[in-house]
Amino acid sequence: MKAAQMKGYGSSDEVIEINENAPAPNDPSAGKVLVKIKAAGINPIDWKIREGYMQQMVPLQFPSPLGMDFSGIIEKVGQGVSEFRQGDEVYGQASLMSGGSGAFAEMALANADTIAHKPKSLSPQEAAGLPLVGVSAWLALVETISLQKGQKILIHGGAGGIGSVAIQLAKHLGVYVATTVSTNDKQFAKELGADEIIDYKTQTFEELIRDYDAAFDTVGGETYSRSFEVLKRGGIIVSMLEQPNQELMKQSGVKAIFQFTQLSRDRLTKLAQWVDHNNIRVNVDKTFPLEEAGKALDYQRDVHPRGKVVLAI
Repeated sequence: MKAAQMKGYGSSDEVIEINENAPAPNDPSAGKVLVKIKAAGINPIDWKIREGYMQQMVPLQFPSPLGMDFSGIIEKVGQGVSEFRQGDEVYGQASLMSGGSGAFAEMALANADTIAHKPKSLSPQEAAGLPLVGVSAWLALVETISLQKGQKILIHGGAGGIGSVAIQLAKHLGVYVATTVSTNDKQFAKELGADEIIDYKTQTFEELIRDYDAAFDTVGGETYSRSFEVLKRGGIIVSMLEQPNQELMKQSGVKAIFQFTQLSRDRLTKLAQWVDHNNIRVNVDKTFPLEEAGKALDYQRDVHPRGKVVLAI
């Protein structure tokens, strides 16, 4: 089978290879499924793994498979898997970290606990772009913040993969949404439903908004620390990148949480149902063929895509 592999840590030109004769995964063991991959989604963590940022957390043996998010069709199910059957359209993750064999390939093994039935309203490419970003938005807004109708939230990076889903989710929860985006993405954020759109290149968000109930940070750094200024006492900030700053928490009376997103079948199932019921948009910025997996990783890193980057398998 064909698969994208890493032969070490470094740039795409140096370490990404397309193996035309990679060994196909064996029959799935107990609790796993074998999936024919239709499309694979690219996340920032994928290029960070390639460049070696995650090697302490995720030590690899080379050549190593790549990829997490996918959509595809089940070929075989392992012992004890009763929720899925051959021919089911599914989406989720097949990463090494979750017991899979890597999604940037024609076939992959996946843990049955990290997949769910694909949203019916999405194409394979759209569904492949949803797992990590969709569950991240769901976990932050619904499970952690528990947003309520009439509240206000600031969402940083509203045009990105996580932010674009989070805006739509917040609006469906009846929440007033402010978001920071670049100049070129203001119209896109408006189409997603954002109420107040702040150009982070020309405007200072903490001078424009005040007394918000929550903030969701997908940017980090100075943007994170400045966000405490817009929150009311008793508010909450969830960051995908920054550990809680105890000093800022104490000064502002704000609760801060770092989120590491873990996918589960239950969360993916709820997410798929919500997407189908509410006509949610998953914006695919650009699609690459599997043979250009290295270029796709560079595009994700360098361009700050509007929504998602996807490999069509």
